[in-house]
Formats: sequence, structure tokens, C-alpha cells
Amino acid sequence: MADAETPPGGGTATPPPGGTATPPPRGLPYRLLVRPEIGAALGALLVFAFFSLTTGRFLSALGVATWLDDASTLGIMAVAVALLMIGGEFDLSAGVMTASTALVTALLATRWGWNVWPALGVSLLFALAVGALNGWLVMRTGLPSFIVTLGTFLALQGINLGVTRQITGTVQVSGMRSAAGYSSAGSVFASTVDIGGTRYQSSVLWWLGLTAIAAVVLLRTRFGNWTFAVGGSLPSARAVGVPAVWTKILLFMTTAGAAWIVGSMNVLRFAGVQANQGVGLEFQYIIAAVVGGCLLTGGFGSVIGASLGALIFGMARQGIVFARWNNDWFMLFLGVLLLAAVLVNNAFAKRAERVRR
Repeated sequence: MADAETPPGGGTATPPPGGTATPPPRGLPYRLLVRPEIGAALGALLVFAFFSLTTGRFLSALGVATWLDDASTLGIMAVAVALLMIGGEFDLSAGVMTASTALVTALLATRWGWNVWPALGVSLLFALAVGALNGWLVMRTGLPSFIVTLGTFLALQGINLGVTRQITGTVQVSGMRSAAGYSSAGSVFASTVDIGGTRYQSSVLWWLGLTAIAAVVLLRTRFGNWTFAVGGSLPSARAVGVPAVWTKILLFMTTAGAAWIVGSMNVLRFAGVQANQGVGLEFQYIIAAVVGGCLLTGGFGSVIGASLGALIFGMARQGIVFARWNNDWFMLFLGVLLLAAVLVNNAFAKRAERVRR
């Protein structure tokens, strides 16, 4: 397997029986052609150039910090969602999970007097349990993950609103700053870094670090090969000994874990949480992953591309604000971006497959 050709998006392929496969050309054009994130990279350059010329605020130190901050939490989730999509599944509960984990942390810390750190630990266990349940149900029942996680989305949304209103009488929890351990937890999840007199949110560092880790796992580990395998063809993956059930469960748990990180950042940064927070963001996570090169059919994609997709979101959303345009144009941008990304990704995947052959 070590000498096998590397297919587009990762994984491995063995030479045909009876002979050795002729190695394809490995020049720069080939490497660019087979990388799923090339479309997102070009798109990011175009968006960057457009808003750099449109408004001077875009390239100011404060402007850069603003659109990087906007992209960071979206990017963290987009990376996890991209891994899951490469594995052939979707998670529509990812957005509401950011609120659910934040609510668990906030309620334990403000209503029952817990230290923030144990409260964060319980909310992490809650997130991983829900992620594992999603994965187990998908594999056990054979139902599409779209249906299973839609049910989880509705259940979590109802729990968030019902429990929060029952305990607090409102749909929000506040007062985190007075909780024990808030300062130390905030320094990890919600601090700022001063660079050249401009403050950047630590979420940007989390985003870059998690993207790098996910890229290494996807492209350089056995689990990464398993992810591509179960997304490309589940029966074939099982036939060659891939632990398909555990792979998919771990992918769902990864998405839930990323939601916990983002939820923790939000509740510590804003010292509170709304029960309906995060609803609808799951579609932005999926769009960012698709823009980054992930196919809706699974088995092909890039976490670096998903990060670039999130960067495009951040630059466009804040660029529209800097240019003083109506924010309604952002939804038009999303629709056009999604359609273009699907067409480009399909074209790149087909061309990459022809190059491999």
C-alpha cells in the first residue's frame, strides 16, 4: 500500500492485478488539478482582491482582525463538518449543538455554583454522547444521516428552549463572569492576542491549529484513509476490513466536539448564551465545506479547503459591511457561491479521476 497511487482528496489505491500501475505525472499542474481545495483558494483570492479594491477598511489592521474573527468559529465547525462529509454523512444538529453545550456550561456554573472547568467537562461529555448516539443510530438503523440529525436538531432545540425557560424564566442564561474559574477558562477559550497594536481573538489560533491537526489526520493517518474509504464506498470499505461503524461514530463525535469548542468560546466571550443560538448555522458549515471542495456524495474533500470556505464567508460578510451595502446581499452571495462550488467541485473531481486513470 505504501507504493500505491494517491487518489484525489486522499486515501490510497492499489495497482491493477498482474502488473504495476504507471505513475502519473507529478508536476505542479497535476498536483493542483487533483487538490479539492484549489477552487476555494481561487475564490478566496478573488473575494480578497475585490473587497481590497472596494473599501479601504478591509485591509486595515482592525478590518483584518474583524473578518478573521468572523471566519474563525465558522472555520472550526467547517473543518469538522468537512471530515464528516468526506466520510459520507451530514450533521444538521451541529449548529444547535453549539448552543446546547454552552447552555449546559452556563446553567451548571451560574445556577448550581459549579466551577467553570468541571462545567465545561460535563458539557463536553454531553456533546460527545450526542455525537456518538447520532453515529450509532445512522449505522444501526441505516437511515440517512440527514433524517437522524434533523431529529436530533429538533430535539435539542426543544430541550434548549424548554429547559432554559423552566429554570430561568427566560430564553437566556447570563452571569458567567461571576462564576468560579471564569477567568482561567476565558484565557483559554476567549482571550485576545495583541499583534502590532491590534487585538485578535484566540479563536483564530484555535481555527488554524485545528485545521492543521485535521489535515494531518486526514492525509497522513490510517483514520484518514478510513474516512475516505467509508465515504467513497461503504461496502468496499467493509470488505477490506475498515471498521466502518467506529469510523463514522468517531466522525460524528468530532463534529460534536467542535461544536463544544465553539459553544465554550461563545459562552465565555459573551458571558452568557441564548437558547436559540446557532440555529441555522449548520447550513453555513455545510456550504463552507462544499465551497472548500467536499462533494455531497462523500469520499472527496479537504479540511484546508473548508477553512478557505469559511475565510471566504468571513471576508464577504464583513466586506459587505465595510462597503456599506445592504446585508441582504450576503444571502444572494451564499446562493451563488453554493451553486458555483457544486459545479466546480464536480468538474474537478471528474477531471482528477480521468488523470488518475
